[in-house]
Amino acid sequence: MIYITGDCHRNFERFNTRNFPEQKEMSKEDYVIICGDFGGIWDQEEESKEETMLMDWLDCKSFTTLFVDGNHENFDRLYEYPVEEWHGGKVHKIRPSVIHLMRGQIFEIEGKSIFTFGGASSYDIDGGILDLDDPDYKNKKKRLDRGWKPYRLNHVSWWQQELPAIEEMEEGRKNLTAHDNSVDFIVTHCCASSTQIQLGGSMYKPDILTTYFEEIRQNTKFKKWFFGHYHDNQNVSAEEILLYEQIIRIV
Repeated sequence: MIYITGDCHRNFERFNTRNFPEQKEMSKEDYVIICGDFGGIWDQEEESKEETMLMDWLDCKSFTTLFVDGNHENFDRLYEYPVEEWHGGKVHKIRPSVIHLMRGQIFEIEGKSIFTFGGASSYDIDGGILDLDDPDYKNKKKRLDRGWKPYRLNHVSWWQQELPAIEEMEEGRKNLTAHDNSVDFIVTHCCASSTQIQLGGSMYKPDILTTYFEEIRQNTKFKKWFFGHYHDNQNVSAEEILLYEQIIRIV
C-alpha cells in the first residue's frame, strides 16, 4: 500500500491511530509519502530532544515514512546525511524507516514508478532575507518588525536550497529520459506554472522550479501528479492533485 499526504510542518498528529486507523493493517513494506514541508529536520546545528522524539515516534510506526523536501526544511542539516541508493533512486535516511526522497529521482515502489522533486519558493517574505552577520541586522529587523513585514533569517528560517541547483534539474531530465519520459506518479512540493495560475491566478509568480515543472508537465506521461505547498485539498485537474491534511491511498 502507498498513501500520500501534504505538508506537515513537524505536526504529525494526522499519523496517530485515531486519525489514520489504516496503519493497523500496514507493515514496513507499506508507505506514506509526504509532499514536502516535512519539518522534521528543522533544528539548528544538531538534533534536539523534540526532534529525536518525533523521528523515533515516526520510525516506530507500522509503516515507512517517505518525504520530498519543501521550502521549510533545514537544508544545511538535511544535506549532511549520507546519500544512499534505495528502490532505484537516491535518498537520505533520517531513520531506517523515515526517508527523504531526493530531487530528480525515479523510485520503483509497489510496482509503480514515482518521480520525485522537492523544493519551492517561499512566498511570505515581503521583507526579504536577513543575515545575522550583517552589521545592520538589528536595525533592519527593527524596521521590519515595526512595519509588520514578514521576513526570514538566512540559515535559520530560510535556505537558498529551497530552489534547485541546475545539476538537480539536469539529473531529473536524465532520469526521465532513461525512463522514456513516462512514470506512474509525480510527487513534488510545488507545481507547474500553468497549474499555479489555475490555483491562484496572479497570486503566485513563476520561478525556475515551476518553469521546470511546466517542462516536465508538457513532456512526460504520468497518471497522477501529487503536490503540497498551497495548503488546500483540491483536485486541480483529473491528473493533478493538491494535498494538505488529507491522506489518500494511491496503490
